[in-house]
Amino acid sequence: MVTPFQQKVYDALGRIPRGKVTTYKLLAEYLDCNSSQAIGQALRRNPYAPEVPCHRVIKSDLTIGGYSGEIDGRKLQRKLDLLRQEGVLFQDGKLTDPQRVIKIRTK
Repeated sequence: MVTPFQQKVYDALGRIPRGKVTTYKLLAEYLDCNSSQAIGQALRRNPYAPEVPCHRVIKSDLTIGGYSGEIDGRKLQRKLDLLRQEGVLFQDGKLTDPQRVIKIRTK
């Protein structure tokens, strides 16, 4: 079951275009939420991944963050692979092109 808050998060993810990323903090600001951790918890439970692109959310320090509740291993590699397919690259654990980070805008 998806909560109303989680649905808001998933709807916002649809505003992040292929080849771009946002941060947990920027997503929280867009949703007028004071908790990046709450955003992460909603993303962790995303039942629509990868169609609803939670893989496009990274940490504010431009490191990869987590994926499906994991911060390393097979699932995190899946996040890196999905982003690589979109042209979003990481080197030594950091995003190589900070211009790919966007602030989500309203319609």
